[in-house]
Amino acid sequence: MGEEGRAKLRVMHVAAGAALGFAAIAMSGPCLAQAAPANAAASARTLPAASPARSVTSLSDGWRFQFGDAADSVTGAEFDDSQWQQVSLPHSWNRMGNYAPQRAPETDVRQGKGWYRLRLDKPALPKGKRAVLQFDGVGAIADLWVNGQHVGQHKGAFSRFRFDITDHLKPGEANIIVVRADNSKPEPGSSTEHVIPLGGDFFVHGGLYRGVSLIEVDAASIDLMDHGGPGIYVSTPSVTPEKAEVAVLTRLRNSGNKPRKLAVVARIGDADGRTVASATAPVRLAAGQASELTTPLALTNPRLWQGRADPYLYSVTVELREGSRVIDSVTEPLGVRSFAWDADKGFILNGKPMRLHGASRHQDWQDKGWALSAEDHATDMAIMAEMGVSTVRHAHYQHAQEWSDLADRNGMVVKAELPFVHQSAFDESLPAPELVANARAQLLELIRQNTNHPSIMLWSVGNEIDIGAAIMALMKGGKGAPAKSRDMLVELNALAKQEDPSRPTLYADCCEGTPSPLARPGAQVLNDVTDVVGLNRYFGWYYGQPQDLTRALTGLHARYPGRAITVTEYGAGGAFTQHTDNPLGGPVNANGRPHPEEFQAWVQEENWKALQKAPFLSASWIWNMFDFASTSREEGEAYDLNDKGLVSYDRKTRKDAFYFYKAQWSEEPVLYLTGRRYVDRAYPVVDVRAYSNAPRASLTVNGQAVGTVDCPDRICVWPGVRLRAGDNRVAASAERDGKALTDSVNWTAPDAAKGLHVRAGHLTGLTTSAGLRFGSDNFFTGGKASELRMGGRTKVAPSNVTGTSDPELYASYRQGAFTYDLPLPDGRWTVTLHMFEPETDAARAAARSITVLANGKPVLSDFNPASAAGGSLKAVTRSFAVTTRDGLKLDFSGGGGGAIVSAMSVVPAG
Repeated sequence: MGEEGRAKLRVMHVAAGAALGFAAIAMSGPCLAQAAPANAAASARTLPAASPARSVTSLSDGWRFQFGDAADSVTGAEFDDSQWQQVSLPHSWNRMGNYAPQRAPETDVRQGKGWYRLRLDKPALPKGKRAVLQFDGVGAIADLWVNGQHVGQHKGAFSRFRFDITDHLKPGEANIIVVRADNSKPEPGSSTEHVIPLGGDFFVHGGLYRGVSLIEVDAASIDLMDHGGPGIYVSTPSVTPEKAEVAVLTRLRNSGNKPRKLAVVARIGDADGRTVASATAPVRLAAGQASELTTPLALTNPRLWQGRADPYLYSVTVELREGSRVIDSVTEPLGVRSFAWDADKGFILNGKPMRLHGASRHQDWQDKGWALSAEDHATDMAIMAEMGVSTVRHAHYQHAQEWSDLADRNGMVVKAELPFVHQSAFDESLPAPELVANARAQLLELIRQNTNHPSIMLWSVGNEIDIGAAIMALMKGGKGAPAKSRDMLVELNALAKQEDPSRPTLYADCCEGTPSPLARPGAQVLNDVTDVVGLNRYFGWYYGQPQDLTRALTGLHARYPGRAITVTEYGAGGAFTQHTDNPLGGPVNANGRPHPEEFQAWVQEENWKALQKAPFLSASWIWNMFDFASTSREEGEAYDLNDKGLVSYDRKTRKDAFYFYKAQWSEEPVLYLTGRRYVDRAYPVVDVRAYSNAPRASLTVNGQAVGTVDCPDRICVWPGVRLRAGDNRVAASAERDGKALTDSVNWTAPDAAKGLHVRAGHLTGLTTSAGLRFGSDNFFTGGKASELRMGGRTKVAPSNVTGTSDPELYASYRQGAFTYDLPLPDGRWTVTLHMFEPETDAARAAARSITVLANGKPVLSDFNPASAAGGSLKAVTRSFAVTTRDGLKLDFSGGGGGAIVSAMSVVPAG
């Protein structure tokens, strides 16, 4: 058989009419019109590409919108929608998330039904053509009516889907398109009761939040009704440097009432559009039938898709011809690569091991919600590329085709996800059969719609699916059985393997082997289900210390020796307006406030060090690249936001931690001084820090040289730098690869001659009712920092200490044996210690004995704060005079639980 006949044909007798009438089938993403250069900016794939025989019309304008009860609007042109809101697509009615401790007035968190109406003036379809409506994403259930007739329903907020509306159109008349979008809260009895996700730390936005288009295509075409797939599916069964075998599966459908004798032409184009391989095969399509055709092709000496280093893309075009006439065509990207996820060697691309490092990304923006433009997607990708990301985790659902195109072109390795998140039932019951069926349908859509993206190399079939039951049990005081999600996960994993054997599967686990209270005894084992183990681990934030991460990874690697290990989440919250002088100064209120920016940076630094000590690790993803909306969050400085992002919700501001990773990962020379938003400093002496990939850096303060330091781990530190009272200009300089680097910040400092005020055991400072400013805990060695009472997810931690007009000053303390080295100028000072007894047990309170030495001399001996104050939880102070040379050293010790101090004031002696 010659080149043009070298194809295998398999005909499946599937009734086209029956498939078209199946309301829940979702259909594909758009197709590339032509091959694009490997490094070109991504085109806006908001529409499927038109071909000489396929017409595509954007339906972005002219819509009317109404939220609430509008069931009578499904009627025809006689319904008056003139009072409805005029909107353009993409559109969502939801808006949330702001950097303030209260919810913004413009917030819209309504969940329910939103109605859209469009007048479509459509001339008669040419003979033999079909009209198909494509929806790129509707949150979360979509119902479609055309001219008063219900066409169908789709359940799932993230997939594309299509409906054939040919038989519902009125030729030459105004056609009324009505869509109901329903994002009702999932709960028993609701419309979304059996639609994943049932929960999660993100908000499902309602509306036509991605594009809508009208496709006109020949009745015989590349299949538009294949679970959202493009109709052609490209694989590379064998890849070597000398040859790549390419298989092109084409699904065809004849929706007409006559058989058709046609031909399928498949060709591969290089990045310049030149044809480098092709094959042709005849095909006979029976009336009302679907067919499959597999075309083998080969590339000699292929240029490989090499990730960020060289994301070279070919294109595959399939034409359906009737004689010499092209009646349909589709073009999809082709990246030629081989890859593996190895338990010991990690990720391997084209035969070479490489450690993947990156971040997760949610699809929402401030003031836009999920209604993103192609430019918004491009901005997100550019920011991630700037930081040096090599892999992206799609959190926690299918992302837009425009985004995945960008990942292909930018060489990102992608973990694509099914929105099976948080829970599989509203209690400890087994998942409902309807829920399992919906998850299976969404998984099929995910794989069919995205299989041609060379960037995607993992299918994630679940994320923390047992955590919902654990949270409910925790809220009930530990009562309630663990989740019963394993069987559903096993079924979804098997479906993914059956649908696409070429890509491994992954499950992202929250809790196994962690000190988290959500690691419940008796919980089902889930990490042995998928090919790759994903671990969401928050050491140093929700539990433990960052250095514990290495030990935890090593233990799970030993427990699952045949599976590659990844860290699918790690990180910490970070606020732009909350700051600490020392991230070790106190415990963080992870579920509340504050979230100092410097603490986030420290957690990221220490976790990255721990990850580097696990050589078997395949990949890691920071949680998260951008702050994102979540109505379960009232934390840090924000409301309705998860603030673990490295970049602000509006993408305008990068946090300090962003530059830490840019210094680690980017090839671009980096020098960045941290703490630039902490302008009004609490102390006149600071540790100045910078992130840089230069070997060393120099510092000046107000034009005076401070010194040059090495930058181990790409962190440069100048300890104990003195600032003058008032304004200071701090400037750093370095050199990398012959390029001079500079950065500077402006800080305001207090007058050192006026003394110091230290809030012990707390990450942030405060100003008392008398206007005295205390800085966060600093200058200490030893001891343990504690909060008197840590607030919950939505509360600021209060203090219940009495006997003071400033109870918050006593909300934290340092306890045990510890030392403070206070950088005071030489002189005479009065020191005041603020103390209380936190123990309410009388015997333990009576046993406490505190001794304090000032520069080696006793100033307080055998002091019992409960006795002095007249009981526990009552404020007490003690003052003493000191004379300093080269600073003041205060040594605290004691029995009965150790010394304790909540704050220290040092002022000039009167």
